[in-house]
Amino acid sequence: MLVPILIFNVALVAWSLHLMQQAFDQQEFSLMLAGTLVASSAAGMMVVYFLMNNCLSTLLLT
Repeated sequence: MLVPILIFNVALVAWSLHLMQQAFDQQEFSLMLAGTLVASSAAGMMVVYFLMNNCLSTLLLT
């Protein structure tokens, strides 16, 4: 299950970098904000995945 989530996160990070590059080229704040939000959602998804993985492994071992 980790591999599809990692692939999705890499795609989100690549998309956020693309948005930020467009924001820099066009001098638009909204694209920079969108890129930042996409990057933070990718980071949040990884945090939730590792927290749930830790919780589920603890529950299944007891």
